[in-house]
Parts: sequence; structure tokens; C-alpha cells
Amino acid sequence: MPAHPTADAGFAVYVHWPFCLAKCPYCDFNSHVRHSPPDQARYIAAFRREIAHRAALAPGRTVSSIFFGGGTPSLMEGATVGAILDAIGEHWAVDPNCEVSLEANPTSVEAGRFRDFRAAGVNRVSLGVQALNDADLKSLGRMHSAQEALDAVAIARKYFERYSFDLIYARSPGQTPALWRAELELAISHAAEHLSLYQLTIEPGTAFDKLFQAGKLAIPDPDAGAELYEITQEITAKHGLPVYEISNHARPGAECRHNLVYWHYGEYAGIGPGAHGRLVTADGRMAQSTEKHPETWLQRVETDGDALIENEQLTAEAQGDEYLLMGLRLVDGIDLAVFEALSGRPLNSNRIGSLIGEGFLMRKPGGRLAATPEGALLLDALVADLAA
Repeated sequence: MPAHPTADAGFAVYVHWPFCLAKCPYCDFNSHVRHSPPDQARYIAAFRREIAHRAALAPGRTVSSIFFGGGTPSLMEGATVGAILDAIGEHWAVDPNCEVSLEANPTSVEAGRFRDFRAAGVNRVSLGVQALNDADLKSLGRMHSAQEALDAVAIARKYFERYSFDLIYARSPGQTPALWRAELELAISHAAEHLSLYQLTIEPGTAFDKLFQAGKLAIPDPDAGAELYEITQEITAKHGLPVYEISNHARPGAECRHNLVYWHYGEYAGIGPGAHGRLVTADGRMAQSTEKHPETWLQRVETDGDALIENEQLTAEAQGDEYLLMGLRLVDGIDLAVFEALSGRPLNSNRIGSLIGEGFLMRKPGGRLAATPEGALLLDALVADLAA
């Protein structure tokens, strides 16, 4: 295995299942609705081929985390998940403590299905709850009710020691601080160790974007969003679920290990339609992505053995920029020595001092550099300024 500055961050495998029952109006992920169920046996064979291809590019790794994302992976059969996990284990060593996560929507959660996922090897689930009141769920295009969401969380609790769920806030001008406080307190009463809490963003090309551009969708102004963000930090910290990444909160030791591989700039293999990866080969760190359209991806894998549409060697400058963008999302921040090893240059000490003085950066123990809460709200601009 080639040596690289972030080798200790772990090696992850991301598996993308692109199918959903419906397309949410805020979603810009690679998800697709099909009137006929996909041929899961055919997809298993294609996943196996693409796993073999990535393992040939990155042999000798030990997998520390596996994540089934989507789309809606909980629409997969337990046998499909098991077959993919078996294929991963055939081509790489798998850490005995490997975290195996699967995303699920409340509409596809059944006790039998979760039992099958657990038997297949999944040991952590992440539920797309998004809101805990029915009116907002309807406006977000979700197909479940608040009670169905809480029932799904209860089923997850029965089968998995580790589970998480998502909520979206700043989702309408009518979401007052008092309403968000009450909703977040309710959510925490059902959470075990982890919550993902996102501000609604209007992504280009989504249904919400079209409505917003047409003046038919109102969202809170930035000041209102900032107030809800501050409430989020206050309440989660009070209940022992402090923020460890801009949108993620966990009890100490319960952080999502898979996402930590991304944020610490480790290696990960992206498998499936539209999946992205970062593998370190003899040619350097490679940025990879696959064909997004599911049926086209399937045909390409069956014909060629893989469906990569991007396999580009990253420059030292690009690696440094990516490390900044990912690492500064973390409360723990970045290691300046790692940045220099990746990029081939140190960060400008005068610029660092200026951004610290302006309240956007702070030094952490061990010489690490982190964004302040104010800096985290302006992360893209902060990274651009720091990397210049």
C-alpha cells in the first residue's frame, strides 16, 4: 500500500443504491424513481465486479467502515446487502470492529427488514426523519408522518445498538426558535448517540430551487437561520450530544466513523451509480466517480468491469484544498503538518494570524487549526481565503 499523509484515517467503502420511492424536492443526490423494482440479482453481480475492480486498484487495505447510501438503501433486500458485504470481504481484509451503516427512510422501515439487515452484517442505521411535525413533512415532500418516523426509530433501537437520524431546520419562516427548541428536545429524547441536524439549503436544479426562483418558496433569512443554529448547539451540548462536525452531533466516542474517514481525508472506494472515491495508487491520490444513470452504469459494468467516468490524479494543490475543506468541518480542525505534506507548502502564517484575529479561526491543542463557530458558518469563503 502506498504511503500517504492520511493513511491513519482509515479505509472506507461507500456503496450507492440510487433508487427511491419518490424524489424529495430539496434533494440533489443521485436518486431515481422507477415504476418497476430493479433486478437486485443483476445489481449484485455488477457491484461484485466493481468491488473487484477497486480492490485491484487499492489492494492490501483493511476496511474500517462501510456505508450504504442513496437513494434509499433500505429498499434493498437483506440478501442483497449480505452479498455486497461478502464481496467486500472477499477482496479486502475487514476490521473486526468495522462500522457498517445503512441509510433508511421511515416509509421503508419494517421490523423484518431491519432484522434481515442486522443478520446480513449491518450494525448501524441512519434514518431520514427530517421533521417531527406532519405539516412540515408534507412541505418537504416526505411520505411518512411524524408518528411513523418515531415508530421507525423505535424499531431501529430494537435491532441496533448504534443508530442516528436526520432533521432539517430553518426549513420555513414559520419555524420559530420556540418550535425548534421543542422539536429538538423531542428528537433528543428518542436519540441514542448521534443526530445529524442540517439547515435547509436550496440546491441548484432541485424542485425547491425552481420554486424559490419563481418566488413561490420562502425560507428564513440568514439571521433567523443563524439563531436556530445557535439553539441547536446549545441544546445538543446540554444533553451530551455536542457538535463534532458542522451538522453532526454525538456522544463522545459515538461519532460516525465512516464520515470521519472523509473529514480526515482518508481513502475510500466509491461503488455503484454516481459514487465518488479517493484512492491512493502508485500514480498518486486519484479522484474517482462513476456513471450516474443506474441502467447505464449497470451496462457499463457488465461490459467493461467498471463504470468510472473520472479517474484523475489530484495535484498537490488540489489535495491541500480538499484537506482544508473537509478537515475544517470538524471541531478538531486540521493538522498543519498534514496539510504541508499533502500540498507541498505551509499555510501562510500571517493569513492564519489575521483570521484568528478576526475570530474565524482558532488554534487547538497539538498545533491543530480549527474554524470558530463564526468561521464554520462561512466555511467556503474561509477555505478560499486560507488557501490563497
